[in-house]
Amino acid sequence: MTGARSWALALPAHAKLNLDLAVLGLRPDGFHEVRTRYQAISLHDLLLIEPAATTRLDGGFPDDLVLRAQRALERAVDRSLPARFRLVKRIPAGAGLAGGSADAATALRGLARLYGLDVDLAPVGAELGADVPFQLAGGAADASGRGELLAPAAPATGWYAIAWPGFPLSTPAVYRRWDEVGGEGENALTRAAFDVEPKLAEFATMLGEGWRMTGSGSAFFLPVATRTEAEAAAARLDCWTAVARPVGAWGGVG
Repeated sequence: MTGARSWALALPAHAKLNLDLAVLGLRPDGFHEVRTRYQAISLHDLLLIEPAATTRLDGGFPDDLVLRAQRALERAVDRSLPARFRLVKRIPAGAGLAGGSADAATALRGLARLYGLDVDLAPVGAELGADVPFQLAGGAADASGRGELLAPAAPATGWYAIAWPGFPLSTPAVYRRWDEVGGEGENALTRAAFDVEPKLAEFATMLGEGWRMTGSGSAFFLPVATRTEAEAAAARLDCWTAVARPVGAWGGVG
């Protein structure tokens, strides 16, 4: 990207896939108990960070989780952490790929590096969203609770073709519908997502066999052995597509 070398930090904010997802029920706190396998993938946003006198986010995302993450970290360390951010978006929003969570986690990691903070970022991330603690470390993990309780796992192998229908789904709406209709299979939210947005069921039919929904939708992925197979699967589709591979853990800070 033009000008990226002038920034103090240029960090990728990786998307994730839910390779499987079971919903175990509604918790007393109003959230849902889940069991899922997270896998970070090479598809990513890019977050540029530099010291600044006052905080600013460039890129046209005034309400982005980047700024919420910064405010949460400032509360946790009880000090101001001003910075200028520029966010380059590549991950579709509302797609079940955790783009917003990835941006938030990357902001936490970047600020911790920029200011030399010795702080446990996981509790701060959990305030921001169930996916954020995983996005702080990456790689692969078996998750439980709301998705914030993590046990590291061996990263997957192979490649993925990813397809997005061009519209987002509301995660709360999908979970509310799960309360009514339930679900099973590799992603227990699929039936509820189709019920919330019938166009998504049509999209899944168009994709064909082997494709799975990630998270609460609306993106799908197809696991294959090689990049060539992933590119061929994506090339036949008339929608937003990407080809990605699994990536390993990058650790909690930096």
